[in-house]
Amino acid sequence: MDVNMINSLLLMGKGMVAIFVVILVIYLAVLILHRATNRKSS
Repeated sequence: MDVNMINSLLLMGKGMVAIFVVILVIYLAVLILHRATNRKSS
């Protein structure tokens, strides 16, 4: 394979990992805020 093709695949892989990490961070932030502000009225 061409060197440019391999470099583009590596860059695409890094981008996909970065998107996954950002989604995971947002999910964890929402989960923590939900647990911190969840008040059960009785």
